[in-house]
Amino acid sequence: MNKGLGIWSSVSLVIGNMIGSGIFLLPATLALYGLVSILGWIIAAIGAILLAIVFGELSKLFNKEPGGPYKFTKNVFGDFPAFLVAWGYWISIWSTNAAIVVALLGYLSVFFPSLSTSPIISIFTGLFIIWFFTWINSRKINTVGLVQQITVVLKVIPIILVGIIGLLFIDIQNFSSLSFSNDLSFNSLTITTTLTFFAFLGMESATIPSDKVNKASETIKKATFYGTLFTIIIYLLSTISIMGIIPPNTLAESSAPFADAAEHIAGESFRKIVAFGAVIATMGALNGWILIQGQIPMAASKDNLFPKIFSKTNKHNSPILGIILSSVLISVLMLFNFSKTLVEAFTFMIKLSTLSVITPYIFSTACLAILSKKNIYRLIISFFAFIFSIWIIIGCGIETITLGLFMLLAGIPFYFIFKRNKTISNG
Repeated sequence: MNKGLGIWSSVSLVIGNMIGSGIFLLPATLALYGLVSILGWIIAAIGAILLAIVFGELSKLFNKEPGGPYKFTKNVFGDFPAFLVAWGYWISIWSTNAAIVVALLGYLSVFFPSLSTSPIISIFTGLFIIWFFTWINSRKINTVGLVQQITVVLKVIPIILVGIIGLLFIDIQNFSSLSFSNDLSFNSLTITTTLTFFAFLGMESATIPSDKVNKASETIKKATFYGTLFTIIIYLLSTISIMGIIPPNTLAESSAPFADAAEHIAGESFRKIVAFGAVIATMGALNGWILIQGQIPMAASKDNLFPKIFSKTNKHNSPILGIILSSVLISVLMLFNFSKTLVEAFTFMIKLSTLSVITPYIFSTACLAILSKKNIYRLIISFFAFIFSIWIIIGCGIETITLGLFMLLAGIPFYFIFKRNKTISNG
């Protein structure tokens, strides 16, 4: 009996990892940019489709070993670039998870108002959530897949309801108070594209546990493309609805924009239903990303590019020590950012996460280009995906780029230590 991840679990992993904190808090973050943010969504969606195709094509070439972008890079470029990919991806994962927890707390405050007024209660609640899903991911892989399927179904329903029903409740004046002429510039378009692209991080999720996917060469490509396409559609619908329902100034201050839009549509009861869906969504995303945070370091550890602790598994074949160490870092990052407002902390962490994950994306596009010298279709896709990735780096801003570069360079001494230990052990 095959107990690996099938097509629905893989699609759920892709959708579940993308639909999380991004869509549920981004409308508030983007409110300051008005209609330009819609263009940002469209451009980010095109970039996500390009990268989804890149990962789908690479999954046909490499699907026997886990690691996704890390494994692609190692097979094509060797150890050092592969280490940079694994290190950057690892930073991105725990930055993403910290952002997810911040957004989750924002929606939980709909039910427990003390979460928005008491930092102590927020901190302990966030820590409990992180470590609960760390425990879930210490179980069998099919348990994690089942949790993803359940949370994806529960989270998508309220998003679709707000996105579709909300179109009937749009107040045109909320759009007429905005204009492209006042806001449209290359700089604002770059910023909004960068911010919205965070909501698409995770389209490569199905490639990472590839050794645990049934019929990997077919399943991963389909799951990556269709999961991304489905996510794009509901993102655009829901964003347009929320911007049309809630006045811009009010939206910019909202810690739960989907729930607030739902209240405009059908009152307090619907607000709580949608807030519950948002809570489920962010929990599902956190579950999926905690799975990934163990898989990438484990793949690097098996190649002696990360410490051996990351490849140690428990009786359920879960890289539990690597997951635990990553969860410690999530907890620390969350604690450091509680001095900021919810939206400020969220914005900082999504920029750091987006910048860190671009390294794996750039190397992945280069891998496809090198492996496809005679395939014009793949060359064109990889070229435009590469250009898009460079543009996203620019959009992260000098402060985030500086911090991200520092964190990436901080890993280089560890690489030489690991290589030296590998040489000694082989000698």
